[in-house]
Amino acid sequence: MSKAASILDAKLTYLYSRTGASTVKLGLETTLSLMRAMAVDPLKLPCVHVAGTNGKGSVSAMLESVLREAGLRTALYTSPHLIRFNERIRVGGEPIPDKELIRLLNDVERADQIQSAEPGGRIGTFFELTTAVAFKWFLERQVQMAVLETGMGGRLDSTNVALPFLSVLTEIGMEHSSFLGGTLEKIAAEKAGIIKPGRPVVTGRQRPAAMKAIEEKARAAGSPILRADERVSVKRLSQDLDGQVLSIETADGAWAPFKMPLLGDFQLGNCALAVTALEWMRDELKLPLSQDAIRAGLEKTRWPGRCQVASRDPIFLVDVAHNPDAAQALAAFLKKFRGDKPVALICGMLSDKDAEGFFRLLKPVVDACVLVPLDSERNMPMDCLLAAAKAAKLPAVEGSMPTAVKNAQKWAKKNNGIVVAAGSLYLASAVLYELGVQV
Repeated sequence: MSKAASILDAKLTYLYSRTGASTVKLGLETTLSLMRAMAVDPLKLPCVHVAGTNGKGSVSAMLESVLREAGLRTALYTSPHLIRFNERIRVGGEPIPDKELIRLLNDVERADQIQSAEPGGRIGTFFELTTAVAFKWFLERQVQMAVLETGMGGRLDSTNVALPFLSVLTEIGMEHSSFLGGTLEKIAAEKAGIIKPGRPVVTGRQRPAAMKAIEEKARAAGSPILRADERVSVKRLSQDLDGQVLSIETADGAWAPFKMPLLGDFQLGNCALAVTALEWMRDELKLPLSQDAIRAGLEKTRWPGRCQVASRDPIFLVDVAHNPDAAQALAAFLKKFRGDKPVALICGMLSDKDAEGFFRLLKPVVDACVLVPLDSERNMPMDCLLAAAKAAKLPAVEGSMPTAVKNAQKWAKKNNGIVVAAGSLYLASAVLYELGVQV
């Protein structure tokens, strides 16, 4: 390991020490204090803000890809990462270089010492420190448009110190209820907290309770709601291992068909959200977002770990689905995609997830299942994971990651089947590493 790599490793180890459920602190004051100490003004960052439960990463990736294709200097802030921490903070599609990351981590550590010593101050959390680093890097690089994905919530999420041109809310479901509230309406209200006074919000189909909360927040803020499901029609013409050919129609008319590399039915709705937001930016911000630029940007969107074809012989799909809503979407995709091929599932989950609900929805399309532990302090113990599979009537066995991947591939070759790894981003990361796939 080089000296620079060793230094970065030490810095990230320190940063990771601020993770864990006990360290989660919702609120904006510490983030703002960190940024003040780093001479960062978050209101100067031109941005779009994306929140939701499922699809927010995909929508963020689509938006950034199109804006970059149109010639803008873009930034993308997402979480968590698949392989390397640097993936979270991108400018012009490129992860932040190690040298710059080390410099900014030094800056944020000093800022943390300053602000935590102030009256009422506290040490920053992993996400607060990372968000401060991202904003400083983006402003230093003078980006013309940043796409910011929230972490857990919205209203009290560290990214909510920004003042976006518009907000985007993807599908909202039950998650993080111990932090965001025990009902869908409360969770939606928290996520809709990214809506800013007078700034529009883009959303699509939502459950009634979620839509009610979004409408209430928008009304209180005087923010217009742009309904993607009413403005944009996205239809799939065909689908193969390389992506899906889509047909789009907006108020401007029908587009020529094009191929988007992201698989899955759920990406159609995500695409509609992105197109709605992009057309608004074209019309209201006068950005150079021609139909050709939007199509080309969507064609070039890369977002690993989302129904990703990691290998083809046998077909090996990797997906970060980790909750019942995502499991339902993955099951719908597999039902159409697999044809008569059997499916083997490799799964590992975090302890705060609804494993039984996840397994129940995937059971109809899974023929074999192996459960593996995750390299995380939040890993769901194997006895709990096995019990959830049993309760869902999904026959499953326990295994280790390397063995599970090798045996699943052998099984798929023997049975002309498909392997799917799903249940957690930690799992997706480990499987991609095991397969030697570069992100």
